Amino acid sequence: MEPDAMENPSVELKAELAEAPVGKLHRKLGAAMAALTLFDGYDTFNPAYVIHYVREPWLLSPQQAGMLVSSGLIGFLFGAALHGGVADRFGRRVTLLGGLWIITVFSLLTALLADSFTVFCALRVATGLGLGVLLPLSTTYINELAPRRTANAFSLWGVAFGWALGGTMAGVVGVFLTPVIGWQGLYWVGGLSALLLPVLHRHLPESPQFLLMRGDDAAVRDLLSRLRPERAKWYAHASIQRATHESKPSMLALLAPGCRRLTLAIWTASFLSLFSIFGLSAWIPSLMLARGETFGASFGYGALLQIASFAGGLACGHLIDQYGFARGWLALWWLAGSASVFALLFASGHIANIVISAVAGFGIIGAQFVLNNFTAAAYPTSVRATGVGMELAVGRLGAILGPYIGGLLQQHHRGPRTMLLSIGIACIGAALAALAAKQPAHRAARPGMGRAEP
Repeated sequence: MEPDAMENPSVELKAELAEAPVGKLHRKLGAAMAALTLFDGYDTFNPAYVIHYVREPWLLSPQQAGMLVSSGLIGFLFGAALHGGVADRFGRRVTLLGGLWIITVFSLLTALLADSFTVFCALRVATGLGLGVLLPLSTTYINELAPRRTANAFSLWGVAFGWALGGTMAGVVGVFLTPVIGWQGLYWVGGLSALLLPVLHRHLPESPQFLLMRGDDAAVRDLLSRLRPERAKWYAHASIQRATHESKPSMLALLAPGCRRLTLAIWTASFLSLFSIFGLSAWIPSLMLARGETFGASFGYGALLQIASFAGGLACGHLIDQYGFARGWLALWWLAGSASVFALLFASGHIANIVISAVAGFGIIGAQFVLNNFTAAAYPTSVRATGVGMELAVGRLGAILGPYIGGLLQQHHRGPRTMLLSIGIACIGAALAALAAKQPAHRAARPGMGRAEP
């Protein structure tokens, strides 16, 4: 029966969102999340371009150079772990805005005050608290809006595109601006996130699924009418259905018997994936300089990783939307990334460096983007932000260790071969963990996951 013919019409929110065509408001909110994650990606990767300028003046060992990257990730770990509970209780909107305020303020303070290794790292830890909000919560937010037919593609354009573009922008600024005004220019540019704050304060709505969980039916109807204006008259008179049961917003719910295997597999994959991503991203400029590449080309490899990563994430997400079996595609992407890293052990030359680096970004970082969507779709609304936040918090342990262990291995083995070997093995481990991340039977056909998982 058509909704208009029903005597007591009611709205099932998830179905309304999943079946919606991509409209004007979808595109605006996707662009807002892309803008948020652009500054996240930019700020996450720009310390790799600071190393070249401060390593000698600050008399840094390789381990300390690795800590320049890892310090921000320490803050990210705590921000990602703690923000989920805040967002699940107080809302996605206010938590996203808080994260953006943090990275804006501390980016500017880094440009102004960071005159030593200790001060730089302390400011990066504080900045990381905001970074730990933006990427996981943007992923949660966009997945709660994503239409089923294009769930992964929509989410990737709304989050991964911005993050990859930000990482690329860090490379461009590193190549062209830092030789002119110094490494501090990276953080003056990062402070431009201040321009985004008033726009989001004015226009960013709350997540519809959080509004439902809070019991604000009027706000749900209003937002649905903006997302699907052709059904606005019906929404005005419809009641809002509620789920019969939802998990409490607690990290313990992620480890309940029905979710434990899924959660532990996701955490393992994220840890190993981000170990690989940040180990490679932090050291690839220095690695390419050692291979005889020019300064500009060496810094450009970091940008190449990010450009290729978005293409990889989009391709993987499209295949999942079309054919399902997300776990298999994720595993394949990480195995391709592993093969590319192993190839760096044997191949040399400018063309080989370009091709191998592109494949590494396509496979390793591209798969991580899709893992974030996989995680968001795997959990119910009440613990979704907590689930994504914990996935990336555990992953950031790997991200912290990647640059640091990369420096340690290079110092003790006098070259990058052992570091590259460890990254390649970690990618294989991520692939195996993805294959083990089987959803509970009652959640196997959630929107955003492609077809039902076998």
